[in-house]
Amino acid sequence: MSALLEVDALDVRYGGVHAVSDVSMQVEEGTVVGLIGPNGAGKTSMIDALTGYHRPSAGRIRFAGEDITTLRPYVRARRGLARTFQSIELFDDLTVEENLLVASDDIGVVRALVELMVARQHPRGGTDWALSVCGLKDVAERSPKDLPHGRRKLVGVARALARRPRLVLMDEPAAGLDTSETGVLGAHLRSLPEQGVTVLLIDHDMGLVLNVCDYVFVLDFGRLIAQGTPDEIRANSDVISAYLGGRKETDDGDR
Repeated sequence: MSALLEVDALDVRYGGVHAVSDVSMQVEEGTVVGLIGPNGAGKTSMIDALTGYHRPSAGRIRFAGEDITTLRPYVRARRGLARTFQSIELFDDLTVEENLLVASDDIGVVRALVELMVARQHPRGGTDWALSVCGLKDVAERSPKDLPHGRRKLVGVARALARRPRLVLMDEPAAGLDTSETGVLGAHLRSLPEQGVTVLLIDHDMGLVLNVCDYVFVLDFGRLIAQGTPDEIRANSDVISAYLGGRKETDDGDR
């Protein structure tokens, strides 16, 4: 395996707030890698920097050997770097299938929506694959608003997969899911490397991350405090302290 994503000494600032400080990490191709940390740890700031939604104040980001530090989000997406968002934000006036077709098209959302309405024949390879991988073929013709919350979250995952990315960054995909729904999500995430998709999973659900990931990075107050296999993370005293006590309170939110 080789490093698909390489992050070197990354810093992210919002005015006077130092959200991410000197973080270096690698994501090996063909793996599921976790990024965890308490509220205010810098997880969302990290994923925003990696996907181009916020430019880092220092450091470098390389994807598939290319320096992408200054590339815009849509360019990174075309390179094969996809993401999900904490809020689902689906098109509820379209079917599940149409939501994925829009996401899989290079021509832009507005034109894609227009051409869907005039029955243009869209390429279906990525859409059909994403529906299958996420177990959504049975609801492809339904509106997302008619689905339970767990399956709506899976539609968001499938939408990110519709362009067949090499790496997908998932921002809190288990938020709001019950234990059963989280288990279903975990099974789908675990299967993605077999389909050629590497995963960077950012989530509060430590149980999910430790059960499905090959390797885990831990942030606290914007700094990397631990990394290792799930077993090593479970036994790490710094991680236990960060989650269960011994850390200063912060009101910065999950920046």
